[in-house]
Amino acid sequence: AETMETFYREQFQADLEAFDISEKLGFLLEEPLTNLPDHYGVWMDLANNLTHLIETRKLRDLVDKMPVLMPDILSTNRELRLAHLVLGFISMGYVWQEGRQAPAQILPKAVALPYWLVSSRLGLPPILTYADSVLANWKLKDPDGDMQIGNLDLIFSFPGGESCRGFFLVSLLVEMAASSGIVVRNGKLSPSEFNQFTHCAFYNGREIRITEFVLFLDHVDPTVFHGTLRIFVSGWRDNPMLPRGLLYDGVSNEPILLSGGSAAQSSAIQCFDGLLSIEHEDETRTFVTRMRDYMPPAHRQLIETLSDCPSLRHFILYNSSIDLCQAYNSCVSALVDLRSYHLNTVTKYIIVPGNRAVGSPLRGVGTMLNTTGSGGSNFVVFLKSVRNSTQKSLISKEASVSRETEM
Repeated sequence: AETMETFYREQFQADLEAFDISEKLGFLLEEPLTNLPDHYGVWMDLANNLTHLIETRKLRDLVDKMPVLMPDILSTNRELRLAHLVLGFISMGYVWQEGRQAPAQILPKAVALPYWLVSSRLGLPPILTYADSVLANWKLKDPDGDMQIGNLDLIFSFPGGESCRGFFLVSLLVEMAASSGIVVRNGKLSPSEFNQFTHCAFYNGREIRITEFVLFLDHVDPTVFHGTLRIFVSGWRDNPMLPRGLLYDGVSNEPILLSGGSAAQSSAIQCFDGLLSIEHEDETRTFVTRMRDYMPPAHRQLIETLSDCPSLRHFILYNSSIDLCQAYNSCVSALVDLRSYHLNTVTKYIIVPGNRAVGSPLRGVGTMLNTTGSGGSNFVVFLKSVRNSTQKSLISKEASVSRETEM
């Protein structure tokens, strides 16, 4: 038994390493770097002072004068992740410095070329992603303290003050809460163990995850989010402000279309869908699958691995007890609740302030993205679709009773 336990433990550690998962923090990058080598000091200076440079409209001028620095001396994954984060924040600030009236059409070579090269090495697109702004953009105020919102801070920020900090950090806390359902020994659970696992990892976590989500109300002001912050997480795909996309100077002769950071890029939620065998409608599935291109390749691989496994829902429906069906349904219900709350939150933070945005500040998105999420989807249609398809995955009492009777 001890030998088998050792084997499972070693296999578990190998799986965590292969899929780039932290046993403690799930998909969050553990201990992100906050400084690059001195050679890239000009990047760090711009990123560290980004809010001030945007607000005083000096960022574009400084970027236009910046030398082209090749990322050749960056060697570790953490260095590359920080470089991607730095260049992502600079890029978003550069494009949207003048607001919706005058977005930049061209990203200068000094940013575009190294950004493209760093992105290629990481397997990420050259735009600020959820994996950057949420998973890799955090630090502890007190290194010995707990990971709670009072002890957390961002490495880089956009205009928006506390609302910007809250927007990214609450998303981080939701990811942390979800990590208990990700860091498990996939494939090592017997049916009886699965019953216990689902209760601990999902059902008990149900209230915790939604509680973390509720923190948005305390830390993110809807007017500030919509009028100031939201434009800086907007991409250049399905965006009426940049309908042709963005030209990356020194990289491509044609504009490139890329989606902005979005909760649809959360690997944790897509992993739950894969594990629970939740099937989305065709158009929704296409968008969800496209969002995987904005995740680190190892995280994407885990989702695809889970999705390719034999259907857990099918196994439970056809081979298990009523108790196990109820455990499965508790997991699905947790996702339904989370997605319903997400839909309500988006309404509060986008639709309502958007309808009041007639006199919004120059940098705000006004009503232009009132139905479009930062990832480029019609978010109301998308969020309702994923919630409804999740709800459809619930196993009816009649079906579970019928199956148990047959056996």
